[in-house]
Amino acid sequence: MILCNALSRKSNRAAGVLPVIVLTLSLLLCQSVPAGLRGQSLDLADGWRFRRAGWGEWLDASVPGCVHGDLLANGLIEDPFFGDNERSLQWIELEDWEYRILFDSPTGSLESDRVDLVFEGLDTYASVFLNDSLLLEADNMFRTWRIECRDLLRDTGNELRVLFRSAVRAVDDKWQALPRELPGGPRVLTRKAAYQYGWDWAPRFVTCGIWRPVRLEAWNGARITDIRIVQNSITPPQAALEAVVEIESLSEMDVSIALLEGEGLERGGGTLASVVKSLRPGVTEVELPFAIREPLLWWPRGYGGQHLYDLIVEVEADTGIVDVAHERIGLREVALVAEPDEWGESFYFEVNGTPIFMKGANYVPLDAFPCGILPERYETVIQSAVRADMNMLRVWGGGIYEEDIFYDLCDEQGILVWQDFMFACAMYPGDGAFLANVRAEAEENVKRLRDHPCIALWCGNNEIDEGWRNWGWQRQYGYTPDDSARIWSDYEKLFHELLPRVAEELDGSRPYHPSSPRHGRADPRSLTEGDSHYWGVWHDGEPFEAYDEKVGRFMSEHGFQAFPDMRTIEGFTTPKDRALDSGAMTTHQKHPRGNELIRTYMERDYHVPDDFGMFVNLRQLLQADGLGRAIEAHRRAAPRCMGTLYWQLNDCWPVASWASLD
Repeated sequence: MILCNALSRKSNRAAGVLPVIVLTLSLLLCQSVPAGLRGQSLDLADGWRFRRAGWGEWLDASVPGCVHGDLLANGLIEDPFFGDNERSLQWIELEDWEYRILFDSPTGSLESDRVDLVFEGLDTYASVFLNDSLLLEADNMFRTWRIECRDLLRDTGNELRVLFRSAVRAVDDKWQALPRELPGGPRVLTRKAAYQYGWDWAPRFVTCGIWRPVRLEAWNGARITDIRIVQNSITPPQAALEAVVEIESLSEMDVSIALLEGEGLERGGGTLASVVKSLRPGVTEVELPFAIREPLLWWPRGYGGQHLYDLIVEVEADTGIVDVAHERIGLREVALVAEPDEWGESFYFEVNGTPIFMKGANYVPLDAFPCGILPERYETVIQSAVRADMNMLRVWGGGIYEEDIFYDLCDEQGILVWQDFMFACAMYPGDGAFLANVRAEAEENVKRLRDHPCIALWCGNNEIDEGWRNWGWQRQYGYTPDDSARIWSDYEKLFHELLPRVAEELDGSRPYHPSSPRHGRADPRSLTEGDSHYWGVWHDGEPFEAYDEKVGRFMSEHGFQAFPDMRTIEGFTTPKDRALDSGAMTTHQKHPRGNELIRTYMERDYHVPDDFGMFVNLRQLLQADGLGRAIEAHRRAAPRCMGTLYWQLNDCWPVASWASLD
């Protein structure tokens, strides 16, 4: 129960893990280039201070981090995860907070052609001031923000200040001005992790802060902004590929661009392709066709090895190396097969032409405060999936686009990733500004993730199509037919036009699925086509025996709740709190009928114990019974059913939930 930003962040992988770093999307490349050619970089991690906006003394802050963690580290709040402290900390989300740092410019950086301030993540409504000049207005947690700043810098004594406005209050006026209320509430107007507003397994901590690294980059001439590896064909004798390199240049210049074999971050062999190019000011895209002889394929776990190739791109001018970037790829082909068959319509994944039964779980953020999480925590959860013989995880759409290390580990371990875009259980606006913001978010994250062999699918959202058709929103909100038509039109703009277009234009090698599930459990087609979220067991109180009959083509959600281990409960309670109806325990049970449902199921098969510890342990056995029965039924039903992803692998805090890991 330690908040992530009270921990020290490590920038590199733990010892013993393959030392390969994937650098895309304008990430930090200068460390690989000889000094004096590429410029300089200053990591702005240390020395930050924070306070309530315009009020009180400045206190030490952690970056990456968030305001809840900084308040805890300074002894101003109690542990948010302990007891019922969550309830007393809701005031934090209503305040504005500001952060500042004093720093000197790196020696010689002001003589560079350009100096950029780069925020990899600002959560969420942030005004950035450099030496009292407004430099940036940010409004999306999921985007990187890069802004030129050389003319505002001094040699010494620079002040960088970030003012965070309350994400709750920032949308008040816009919410009130909407012509009709949208399901999901005001959070739908903000591009921020939805689970932080509270879920049936997550606490409500609507936080803010500099949640990913920030740095100052000085550079000269040109820089590599993106690399895309296109796999045109893969045959046993040869893989035909193309490296598409995006270069930003500040002036006209002739450069030589080379694609090299790598061993980690170093050259490991010959030149795969090269070209001489005349760059003009702006962004230039350069295509480098190349081949890999007798390619070794990347396979999901259990079907073969996970061979990865390291590639190096060098840009060289007359004055020397201008920029270097590294990319790591795996050679494989993935397809989602949806074709008419004897049972309805198939829904299964083929990798390298082989149908794969997907075994795995849904994955949520590792922490309620997803900032500065140590690599060891990612390694632990992925190794847990490996030990359970999983080959797919679904990154759920109410969380975050995960850190690079998550996808690196999945690449290495042969775990495919079903990647949701970050939309869940709500209807979203369709105005031009909102869609433009989402487009930038989607483009950045597709570019960042597309060269990972683990990515198997882009999925538009979680349960929104089902919610619109089956959850009674039209009646609940009193929509007229015209209201419904307008809201659904906005849905189609986002999930049937914008997101699939981005996925196709920037990737094109993977399928896109608009909404998971395709049909809700009230629709008979949920068992004959598409993917299914089956919640008859649990939400509808159906017996475990229903798992044997309610088997769809791909079970992308199903599950049963339990409390965490008693040792975990002891960590967030005092002895007097260890009762189902205590304030601490009800705070850590977010489902309104959770305890009632568990007791109902328990009474069917077990004697319900009076002892609290025995009751907790029996709940876990009950969860294991239910999950085991479901997974066995799904696997027996192959090839009609070709996937089972239970809800959920992990938790973001200690709580009664559907997670199999505390």
